[in-house]
Amino acid sequence: MAVGIFDSGLGGLTVLDACMARLPDVPFKYFADSAHAPYGVRDSDDIYTLTTAAVGRLFDEGCDLAILACNTASAAALRRMQEGWVPRDKRVLGVFVPLIEALTERQWGDNSPPREVDTKHVALFATPATVASRAFQRELAFRAIGVDVEAQACGGVVDAIEDGDMILAEALVKSHVDALQRKMPHPDAAILGCTHYPLMQAEFQAALGEDVKVFSQANLVAESLADYLERRPEMLGQGQATSYLTTGDPGRVSDRATQFLRRKIEFQSV
Repeated sequence: MAVGIFDSGLGGLTVLDACMARLPDVPFKYFADSAHAPYGVRDSDDIYTLTTAAVGRLFDEGCDLAILACNTASAAALRRMQEGWVPRDKRVLGVFVPLIEALTERQWGDNSPPREVDTKHVALFATPATVASRAFQRELAFRAIGVDVEAQACGGVVDAIEDGDMILAEALVKSHVDALQRKMPHPDAAILGCTHYPLMQAEFQAALGEDVKVFSQANLVAESLADYLERRPEMLGQGQATSYLTTGDPGRVSDRATQFLRRKIEFQSV
């Protein structure tokens, strides 16, 4: 009865942690494609190939439902996967939907025409690939009008976090916020459009100022997953225990994961 959670590296652990807290009786299988991280600088075909390989492994591990806890994969690969790759008895979901639901205060199944929302100026911080895809702006436009989105490609942040260099990560966050504010001086809200970024949420908030509402995905995804499983309990797969898989060095990845979550995490090599 395991649910698969996939990320290019360790950022998806923020989603996993929130999901485990919200659904303590559900086992999870986490897959980190650390050998190929970061995805944010890759082209869409490369991202699609790597993502399908990883999700296929989660299906082989007994998961019927997989969450792409990677904004880059959600932006560049999810729609293509859902249209022609995902088996009929499996499901793959992304991380954009809960975020846009929260921003627009409307459910994903609400297909009424786009309408005005309270938030007018949104700063989007994401990887270069997510920014280039314009997937967030496209999905938002289906549901809201009058929202100005200014995107900032945050090169280097994921690499610094994966390397455990939080001093460099903090400096990069400040630099990217400065660059964004030169284009949009006073955003109403900020989207942390990469699951690594919640690890730096306090730094983003400090750089943006207290008046900016910062949307982070982990808790939103956890609530959305709980709602989905309540409606579709048959999507719980056959796995029985939480486990962690990586394409990278399991010792190194385990050490970084333990540092991030402040509890012992042991990855197995695939």
